[in-house]
Formats: sequence, C-alpha cells, structure tokens
Amino acid sequence: MNEQPQGDQPTPEASSTQEEIKPVAYDSTGRPLYAAPPPPGYVEQNVPQVVHLSRAVVPEEPIITPEVKQRHDESVKTYPDLNLSEAEYIVSAVRRHPIGMAGTVIITVVLLAIIATALLNLAPILDAFNVSPSSSVMATIVLSGILLAALCLIGAYIGIWIYTSNRFFLTNESVIQEIQTGLFAKREQTVSLANVEDASYRQRGILPLIFDYGMIRLSTQGDETTYRFNYVRNPKQQIAILNNAVEAFKNGRPVETK
Repeated sequence: MNEQPQGDQPTPEASSTQEEIKPVAYDSTGRPLYAAPPPPGYVEQNVPQVVHLSRAVVPEEPIITPEVKQRHDESVKTYPDLNLSEAEYIVSAVRRHPIGMAGTVIITVVLLAIIATALLNLAPILDAFNVSPSSSVMATIVLSGILLAALCLIGAYIGIWIYTSNRFFLTNESVIQEIQTGLFAKREQTVSLANVEDASYRQRGILPLIFDYGMIRLSTQGDETTYRFNYVRNPKQQIAILNNAVEAFKNGRPVETK
C-alpha cells in the first residue's frame, strides 16, 4: 500500500504553482508583493535580502584642530589663489627649476647683443653700403632699434612669467597643479590623494643629473589618467614627500609638513 506525503512536503500541483507565481514588487523590508494572494502552503523562494541604511539629513562637519586651522590660514594667506577646503593646508610647494628659462634668456641676450652691435656700428655699416642717410633717418633707425630691443625684453619677461607660473602643490588632501600655457590661458588640475595609484620621477640626460631636476609623474585609479610636471627641482626628495603623504592619507594618519 502506497504511503501518502506527510508533513509540509509540497505536492506536484503545489510545486508547479510555486514556479508560476512571481512577485510583482517588494516592500521596504524586502518581502515580495503579489498581484493575488498565494495559495495555501506556498513557500517563498529566492527572497532578496535588502539592507536599508539611514543617512543623516545634515552631514557632520569634520573636526578641525587648532593646529590644522593655523596651517590652513597660513596656506590661504601665502597662496590666496588656491581653492583649499576648511581643513586643507599646503605640505609642499614645488616650483620649476631655473634651468628651464635658459633658452629664453640665451635667445634674448643674443638678440640684444645683435641690436646693440648694429646701433653702435650703424655709421660704418651704412658707409660700407655707400648709404648716407639724413640725420632724421638716422634717428628713426636708432629709435626702431631701441623699440626692437624693448620688445625683446618684454617677450622674455612674458616667457619667464609663464614658465614660473606653472606650479605644483601638495596638500594634506590632494595634489594641485597650476598650468599656465599662455598670457591669458591658465587651468588647474586637482587630484585627491586617495586616487593617486603611483608616483614616480625621471631624470634623463646629463644636464638633469648635474643640475638635479627632472619630471614628476602621477597615475590615478579608475580613469588611468597620467599627470606630469616637468623641470622639478630635486625630484627624488619631492617624490618621497608625496609618497609619504599618500600613504599617510590612505592609512588615516595626519600628513606632516616638511
């Protein structure tokens, strides 16, 4: 004599019903909602587990110690153009090595020397070409030479100003790079220390090794963006400071100034 199913074992009809019935939605606790009440003996299957987290309406403000506040105020006073947060301060300010201005200075000196030589020897040069201009023409030539020399000096000043306006700042929260590409072209890049994946430097050639300058390279996580800053003075030391700051920030330790 065949035994009948005992306990809560579902019958074939109930099993097919369980497979056919699907929830149409879920409530705030994660329980399924059906278009019609399920039949007696229906067992819920594959109920998703939902965890609800509450978020404060007003976020808590970070605790700023008097020491951090003092460093922040000093950084804002020294670099008023930088956009620093309330608890952010400058750890290291990196400027370009002066050797990067050598090309501009050499070209300017050569041009000024040519102009000065031409003006001082203007009369012999004109005699060599059998040209005897009037005094007014001579004055015009001299004035033109002086104006040309002034333009060379102005151009050199603008080139040096653009070069020195490129700066690299390390703060206790981020890396800020000011990029000046022209007289009226400037942009700023900011990378959080949490996103810095790799920081390295490179010195290639005899001059970088002799004068101790090189290039700093930063790689970030996610978008795999690479940032470069050229003509850095003492790049080995700057990279050591940067790596220590990144490690301290990611481990929750305070970033010390150097």
